[in-house]
Amino acid sequence: MTERKEQELNKSDNERRKQLHAYWKTKALLRSHAHHLQPIFQVGKGGTNEHLIRHIEEAIEVRELMKISVLNNCGEDPKQIGAELAAGAGAELVQVIGKTIVLYKESKDNKTIVLP
Repeated sequence: MTERKEQELNKSDNERRKQLHAYWKTKALLRSHAHHLQPIFQVGKGGTNEHLIRHIEEAIEVRELMKISVLNNCGEDPKQIGAELAAGAGAELVQVIGKTIVLYKESKDNKTIVLP
C-alpha cells in the first residue's frame, strides 16, 4: 500500500472513531436522564398495535424521553417490541434492559434535553 492510501485510511478510521464516541456519549447521556423515569406505557399480551404507537408518538413529543414496560404476560421479545415501537413512533431506541424500553425523540416544541 502506498503511504498516501495509508494516511487516508487512518484519517477515515479516526473520523469513524470520533463519530462512534459521540454516538455512545449521547446514548450514555440519554440513559442517565432516563434512569429516574417511571414507565408511562405498558405492553401486555396484545403486543404492539397502532393505537399504542399513536399514543407513544403524542407523549414522546411532550416528554422527549420515556420508559415503556413490557408485562410478563407478553410473549414477544422486549428488544423486538422496542424496535417496532421506535420505528412506528419515529423515535430512537436508547436501550432495552430486561422488560424496560427507553425511547428518545427530539421534540419540536418542548425541547428539554440538550445533546452533545
